[in-house]
Amino acid sequence: MTTKVYPADATGILFIDPYNDFLSEGGKLFPRLKETIEANNVLEHLRQIVAAARGAGIRIFVVPHHKAEPTDFATWKHPTPYQLASAKMQVFQKGSWGGEWHPDFAPKEGDVVIKEHWAQNGFANTDLDQQLKQHGVSRVIVIGMVANTCVEATGRFAMELGYHVTLVTDATGAFGPEMMHAAHVLNAPTFAHAIVNTSELLASL
Repeated sequence: MTTKVYPADATGILFIDPYNDFLSEGGKLFPRLKETIEANNVLEHLRQIVAAARGAGIRIFVVPHHKAEPTDFATWKHPTPYQLASAKMQVFQKGSWGGEWHPDFAPKEGDVVIKEHWAQNGFANTDLDQQLKQHGVSRVIVIGMVANTCVEATGRFAMELGYHVTLVTDATGAFGPEMMHAAHVLNAPTFAHAIVNTSELLASL
C-alpha cells in the first residue's frame, strides 16, 4: 500500500492574500505583479490547486492581510517602510473592491479564514497555528501572494513550528523576476521541505 504524500486529514492549503488588489486587473498592486503572474500562469495554477485540494478533501486555510483603514500606523512606534507605503495607497482598503477576495478564490463552506496578519507572517498575532492544530494539520502547502514576503515569512515560520512545508513556485508572484529568484532559488531551500511546481503538486494530490 502506497503512503500518500499529502493525506487529506493531515494536510492544509495555506492560501495567502487572495485579494483583488493583488490578483485582479485594476488592483492597486496588480501592475507590479503582472509580469510574474502572467509568466507563471499563476491564476490558472491557483484555480487548479484549489479545485484539486477540494476534490481530495484537503482543507483550505485563507490567510489574509489586514484590511487597510486610514488611521493604520498613525500612532505606531515602528511601522516598516512597506507598511507605511501600503497605508498611503490603502492597499486592501476595508470596504473597497480591492480589499475583497478575487472572485475565483472566495472562501467556501468548509474553508477556514484566519485572523488578519499585519505584516508578512501569517502566524504572527493570528489564530493560524491553533486552527491548523485543531484540524489535525501537520503538512502545509503554501500558495498565494507575495513570494518573497508573506509566502516566505509564513512558510518559514511554519517550518519553525514543526510543520512540513511545501512551496509551489508557480502559484505565487512577486514584484519582479529577481524577487522570485531570491524567494525560490536562494531562500526556499532554507525552510521548505518540498519545492514543487503545480504539475508536480497535482500529481501528488
